[in-house]
Amino acid sequence: MAILTVGIDLAKNVFALHGVNVSGKPELVQPKVARARLHELVAALGPCTIGMEACSGAHHWARLFVAHGHTVRLMAPKFVTPYRMSGKRGKNDAADAAAICEAVTRPNMRFVPIKSQEQQSRLMVHRARQGFVEQRTATLNRIRGLLSEFGVVLPLKAEVVRREAANRLEDLPGWANTVIGDLLSEVHHLDERIKQYDVHIRTMARQCTAAQQLMRLMGVGQTTATAIVAMVGNASEFDNGRQFSAWLGLVPGQYSSGGKTRLGRITKVGDAYLRSLLVLGARAVLNAAPNKADSLSRWAVKLRERRGYWKAVVAIAAKNARMAWAVLTKGEAFKLPA
Repeated sequence: MAILTVGIDLAKNVFALHGVNVSGKPELVQPKVARARLHELVAALGPCTIGMEACSGAHHWARLFVAHGHTVRLMAPKFVTPYRMSGKRGKNDAADAAAICEAVTRPNMRFVPIKSQEQQSRLMVHRARQGFVEQRTATLNRIRGLLSEFGVVLPLKAEVVRREAANRLEDLPGWANTVIGDLLSEVHHLDERIKQYDVHIRTMARQCTAAQQLMRLMGVGQTTATAIVAMVGNASEFDNGRQFSAWLGLVPGQYSSGGKTRLGRITKVGDAYLRSLLVLGARAVLNAAPNKADSLSRWAVKLRERRGYWKAVVAIAAKNARMAWAVLTKGEAFKLPA
């Protein structure tokens, strides 16, 4: 019988395949497929549904398989784990491939949008910039830690660390002077790299119509807009704005039972970088809201008075995520709230 569904356990060099027919019986079971053979093997199959976990290289393989007429679905690994028949103790590549094959057929399974090469290229700019920011933070903390060995205790503020470390550089003995000087030079180099990538992001925002439309939203700047477009494209994988907001982890977790609704903290699932950008934008909106008279600002001020600062920030971030979905799906037809 023809193969209807295939599950592929991705890896660097050796892959596992599990394919089933219409009746659910295994037709293709290959626990060891070399990387050089995978493309050829899948291309020889008739059009079918292929499931894979969203991991390193998944979007590359998905684009290749779609070109051969297959329907490709990517899933978060945590959604596949419950379908592994052998449980946690029996984890192996063949069992993972079978679990993926089963999970991809579930009617309520949530899938990850497949990114184009252009999307991944744009997302790489954000990943590299964020890496430079983290390196700079780590270097500044290293300077603080090393100076504390000489009785110089500095606060967390980056500007103060730079200034005080430079002022006390000549007072440091021997090799300590060399080390702190080199670390300050590294911080300066990272500053220049981050500025360079900020220019790249501004260029991407100017060249992308969707990003320019997103920037009409309060609290969404060039960095957030280009990151959203690079992450989800036109957001066609999401049925509504709340689903997109939940995908970003900006909705409360639910712990309801016995007919009683209990909502907890936000789930914080999904991409932490994109969620943090929306939260930072929401803080800016809330801080500027008292001086504005538009409907969103008035709502934000009342919400802060009623529920507190941080809950208001998260609510604004969730609202911006929903409106971002509307902008991406409706385009010019989207009307901003008055």
